[in-house]
Amino acid sequence: MGKGISIRTFAERVDGQLSEEVTVTSGVPQGSVLGPLLFLAYVNDIWRNTESNIRLFAHDCIIYRKITDSSDIGKLQTDLNRLGEWAVEKEMKINPDESKAVSFTKARVKERIRYYFGEHLILEASGFKYLEIITRNDLNWTDHVKYALRKARKVLHFITSILKKGNNNTKRLAYMTLVRPILEYGAVCWDPYREGQVSALNQVQKRVAEFANINKSDWETMAQRRLIVRICALFKVCTGRQAWKAIGNRLLKPCYLRRGDHNRKIRTRKQRTDVGKFSFVNRIVKSWNQLPASLLTFFFYI
Repeated sequence: MGKGISIRTFAERVDGQLSEEVTVTSGVPQGSVLGPLLFLAYVNDIWRNTESNIRLFAHDCIIYRKITDSSDIGKLQTDLNRLGEWAVEKEMKINPDESKAVSFTKARVKERIRYYFGEHLILEASGFKYLEIITRNDLNWTDHVKYALRKARKVLHFITSILKKGNNNTKRLAYMTLVRPILEYGAVCWDPYREGQVSALNQVQKRVAEFANINKSDWETMAQRRLIVRICALFKVCTGRQAWKAIGNRLLKPCYLRRGDHNRKIRTRKQRTDVGKFSFVNRIVKSWNQLPASLLTFFFYI
């Protein structure tokens, strides 16, 4: 393993001419089996000495905290400084131009807050893409829906061009493998409620059904599939899964139960804004509370 990491060289070929070999002084072999594992082991202590929350997935990292007063701003900046010190210690270069500062607030007048990474100002933005999901500071998911549709249509165009003479089963399999995952990825977060967006997502599946000569009634609509995914996600919340505990801790039991209600019923909350009304929990609570008690009993105790 040591030789595979330390004794490596590379060369460049331009117009058929190969340059002299240069020693590789850092990094892991690209395309190797152990490469991703070694990288994760190397950066897994990035959270060390920080008070703010850090989420790390491969090379994507976010750092955040709730800001209630000026002291929280200072603490977040301190953690950014510590992150810079960690990068120097690890001999890693973090490009501040690829970083964004996004504030989520209900305040009408937003105070501009400046954060720095080293000597570089982190530019403030109205949204960001993390793990292929576009999140805006007003929690409006229009940009992500458009992004998902554009990406899915591009892949679908490729499929329809390549599989014109393919059999219907192959066309159906290609759609389920390459297109539908794009339209459903992370849908628990961004599931649209506006009719135009719902219709646009369903239109992609309708186009595939016509292309593959499939009866549309044989498939659930995209909205139905997203509903099932949201119910499954709320099940994870109610069973105390680690990644969902923050949501589960905020759920409240109803003040009373009617005859026929299951004991996992969740209290609904009144919301003034569309962001609150159509958020993940508020939107799915009604469907969850209407589930048969026998069904929930089966899944909670298997």
